[in-house]
Amino acid sequence: MTDQSQISASELERMQRLCDNATAGPWKAYVEGRDHEAGSSFVQTSQGDFELSGASEADCDFIANSRQDVPRLLSEIRALRASLKLAHGIAQDEP
Repeated sequence: MTDQSQISASELERMQRLCDNATAGPWKAYVEGRDHEAGSSFVQTSQGDFELSGASEADCDFIANSRQDVPRLLSEIRALRASLKLAHGIAQDEP
């Protein structure tokens, strides 16, 4: 990324591909001591579970929620950019 404040179209496409290729959501974090008493912390997916050895409670929640949140954020970015493009075009057409 050349500018920290702007995500390029190719970066958005890369992020979308990562989401599209990941196991379908929703994902849910199960943290030992918070959500269950025995075993390890893990993330439950539609295709099975994966363990998170050494991850904090916050890390587990972040990883699990990213599966749902990132696609929504990508969609929001695209919608906002389309709105800005439309508004910019309208503003240029005004006398």
